[in-house]
Amino acid sequence: MKILITGGAGFVGSSLCLHLKRKYPYYQILAFDNLKRRGSEINLVELKKHEIGFIHGDIRNKEDLELIGEFDVMVEASAEPSVLSGLNSNPSYVIQNNLIGAINCFEICNKYKAKLVFLSTSRIYPFDVIESANFEETNTRFTFSDNQTISGISSKGISEELNLSGIRSFYGATKLAAELLIMEYSEFQNMEAAVTRFGVIAGPRQMGKTDQGIASLWMAKHYFNQPLSYIGFGGTGKQVRDLLHIEDAVELLDFQIHNIVKFIGKVFNAGGGIDNSLSLYEMTLLCEKISGNKITINSDTTNRAADLKIFISDNRKIETEIGWRPKKDVTIIFRDIFKWIRKNEHLLKPIFC
Repeated sequence: MKILITGGAGFVGSSLCLHLKRKYPYYQILAFDNLKRRGSEINLVELKKHEIGFIHGDIRNKEDLELIGEFDVMVEASAEPSVLSGLNSNPSYVIQNNLIGAINCFEICNKYKAKLVFLSTSRIYPFDVIESANFEETNTRFTFSDNQTISGISSKGISEELNLSGIRSFYGATKLAAELLIMEYSEFQNMEAAVTRFGVIAGPRQMGKTDQGIASLWMAKHYFNQPLSYIGFGGTGKQVRDLLHIEDAVELLDFQIHNIVKFIGKVFNAGGGIDNSLSLYEMTLLCEKISGNKITINSDTTNRAADLKIFISDNRKIETEIGWRPKKDVTIIFRDIFKWIRKNEHLLKPIFC
C-alpha cells in the first residue's frame, strides 16, 4: 500500500508516518510538507532515519501534488492548526491552506480513486454557542453543569448533536467547509472518506506555542524554568481542555485507513474525553510534579478572541459505534513529553525558549 500523509513532517503527520512504517514495513509511506512550522526540520531527520520518503511541497500548489503520482490512501493532516490564525492578522493564509489546499487534496484523491482520511477539529463547533452553556466553578476548574438547555452539551462535553450555526474562527470555518465538501465528493464522486473531529492532541514531538500545542508548551516552560501566563477568564487558569495522547490518535487513524467503510458518510468526535480533561491550573500542578520545577505564572484577565472556558469532547458516539476510546491518561501524556524534551534538550531549547 502507498500512503501519502500531507503535513507529514508536522506533529501528527510525522508520528503517523513512524507508526505506520514500524507496523507495516513493506508499505510505502510518503510525507508531504512545506516545512513552514518551526521544528518540522527536527522531525524530518527522524523520518529519514526510518527510510520514510519525503516530498517538499505545498498543498496550495496543485502542481506539487501532481508530482506524487498514484497512491492508495491520503491522510490529510496539513492544516494550519492555530485558532488565532486570521483573527489578529490577514486570514488569507489559513483560508488558502485549510480550504483551497484541502480542495486540491480532494481532487488528487478523486483522480486516483484514493481513500481519504481527513483530520477535522473540535473547533468546528461554534464558540458563541458553547460559551452560552451553563457552567459551574470549582477551586481548580470550570465544568459544564448537568443542567443544560442546549442539545449537544452535557457534563460529559460537546457531542456531534450540537447545532453548527454560529461563529467559530477562520480556522474552524475552513475545516467545517472542508467537511461539507467531503460529503459532496462522497455522494457524487464515490470518494471513500473518514472524517474525525479531533480534540486537543498532545504528546512528544509537538512544537507547542501559546495558540496551539499547549501541553508541550506548558511542560517545556517548566522544564526550562521559564514563566507562563494564565490568559483570560479571570486569569486564574481554570479554563479546561481534554487531551488525547498522540499514540491514541494515530492508532485511530491506522484503523480508519484499513477500515474506512465503517466511517463513510459519518463524522465522529475523538478527544481525550471527560476523564482526560484538566484546567491550566491543574496542568501546572502536574508539570510541577513531573519536572520538579515551580515557575512564575502571571495573570492576564483579557480574554483572547474565540477562546473557550471549557471544551471537552463527548466521545460516546465513536465509543458505541466503533468501539474506540483513549487508552493513555493525562499523566502519561505529560511524562512522555517530559522524557522527549529531556532526550532532545539541545535541539528543543532554541524552539521553546
